[in-house]
Amino acid sequence: MSGLKIRVVVADDHPGMIAGVRYELAQVPAIELVATAADSTELMQLLAAEACDVVVSDYAMPAGDFGDGMALFGLIRRRYPDLQLVVLTMLDNPAVLHTLVSGGVNCIVSKSDAVAHLAPAIHAAYKRGKYYSPTVAKVVGGIDWGVRSRNPEGVLSQRESEVVRLYASGLTVNEIAERLHRSKKTISSQKAKAMEKLSIERDVDLLRYAIENGLVSSSLPAATS
Repeated sequence: MSGLKIRVVVADDHPGMIAGVRYELAQVPAIELVATAADSTELMQLLAAEACDVVVSDYAMPAGDFGDGMALFGLIRRRYPDLQLVVLTMLDNPAVLHTLVSGGVNCIVSKSDAVAHLAPAIHAAYKRGKYYSPTVAKVVGGIDWGVRSRNPEGVLSQRESEVVRLYASGLTVNEIAERLHRSKKTISSQKAKAMEKLSIERDVDLLRYAIENGLVSSSLPAATS
């Protein structure tokens, strides 16, 4: 910490979000925004060059060289074990939040909530505490943490989960339909429904979900459509 200020680096690939965060943190005397990054490449470069106390990072930033999500957060922890983390995310579903909390991320702010929640989250992270913005708290509060499931809170049906697993393992929709003896239309519908339930829009994020929830190995190639 520099003087009485918590030094913060913010990473997000949406310029509008960066601008909103910059404005909000400028109103908080105890927080100093050191620098911002648009992807994991810029973030890791900044962390190597700039001293900071807390990293505020978007969950999904697919353009960088170091990945995103838990892969990026794990790398940051290994390289900078004393650095604290606040995750900023639009993915307010039990699957993603289960992965974050189970992975030791204790300060999470939903982009659906007011950006004003970011400052208390940063303070909590710096003190190694816990902070969930209201949307996150509501979802996390409903998770049964006594059950370690590959499909947290039964988000997906058994058939949807199987389609996601096979798709993430590299099979095409046609190949999945043939293997499961269902029509191509049914498989496409089940894949689309799974993505809707998980608040996922891109296939690469569906693959990440499958890896982080143990449905497939991280060594498998990305699926192709």
